[in-house]
Amino acid sequence: MKFSIERAALLKAVSQAQSVVERRNTIPILANVLIEADGSHVSFRATDLDIEVVDKVDAHVEQAGATTVSAVTLHEITRKLPDGALVQISDDAALGRLIVQAGRSNFSLATLPKEDFPVMSSSEYSANFSAKAPALRRLFDKSKFAISTEETRYYLNGVYFHIAEGEEGRMLRAVATDGHRLARVDTELPTGAEAMPGVIVPRKTVGEIRKLLEDDDAVIAVSVSETKIRFATPEITLTSKVIDGTFPDYQRVIPSGNTRKLEVDASEFARAVDRVATVSSERSRAVKLSLDEDRLVLSVNAPDAGAAEEELAVAYADEKLEIGFNAKYLLEIASQVDRENAVFMFNSSGDPTLMREGNDTSAIYVVMPMRV
Repeated sequence: MKFSIERAALLKAVSQAQSVVERRNTIPILANVLIEADGSHVSFRATDLDIEVVDKVDAHVEQAGATTVSAVTLHEITRKLPDGALVQISDDAALGRLIVQAGRSNFSLATLPKEDFPVMSSSEYSANFSAKAPALRRLFDKSKFAISTEETRYYLNGVYFHIAEGEEGRMLRAVATDGHRLARVDTELPTGAEAMPGVIVPRKTVGEIRKLLEDDDAVIAVSVSETKIRFATPEITLTSKVIDGTFPDYQRVIPSGNTRKLEVDASEFARAVDRVATVSSERSRAVKLSLDEDRLVLSVNAPDAGAAEEELAVAYADEKLEIGFNAKYLLEIASQVDRENAVFMFNSSGDPTLMREGNDTSAIYVVMPMRV
């Protein structure tokens, strides 16, 4: 195998590959990237047995072939090469070495046989459809903060990606919850997605997909089966197993009878929460919201550290209410608001609170209160 490739193209492909690779693994081949050169393309394939990413890059291929080499080492070398360098890569099968040359730099890296590299079996997908990158990015970006990190409730360790009945008919929906807060985000249903089974996309996969969705003009081919999900652009294909579990009935926890309405400037609110939370102990981080006509007082009382209070002018016309929340949860939810105003719907100090952006119901958030 012998080919030459632009440093920038190599870096992009190898950085995608090395982020999938598990740093701590007991199977040496899983630390490697499979490099396959053929025609005018080179593909870089990496896997941790749950996710597989294949990045296809244009290159000048002199001799077709394939081998595997440490993904992290190749990434570090490429990262440190000068901008604009032309990188020449060849393998010496007799010595079991991969030769990387750029300018006056010369590296010889240990390889492992390509035959040992595990390739994820392709499955039959029950739904295949295309979606615009910004629509998918919004679904995952706005919901991922609520993914649970608790391993015992493994079925909450991802985003539930499914079709649901929205206010305007059937929608493509992403939901994540950890039991304390919940995010539900809708977008219009793409053609061909009607038969899509509901799947739980793992946290790590959600992070990796994000890299495919950077380009606003990109159209992503999505394929879904009961056990796998695949996202593909012409250059990159990311295939992942989905979490084998049943996502709970989240509709039950979304309050529908909350009538007390607070409207507040989202960024102003987030900054105020952040300021008053500075004095609270990390452990509880509870912020009290005291609501009265058109005024909100945020306060924190941490006996060991001190107290803080800040008043905001808001739109609120209901009876007085005092309610407490975890400051981190409030900040994360407020940071999802793209418009100016966040609308909070309360019931009582012990009931879940609903938050949305203005009158837009395509993204709603639920947060459980805390005793303060």
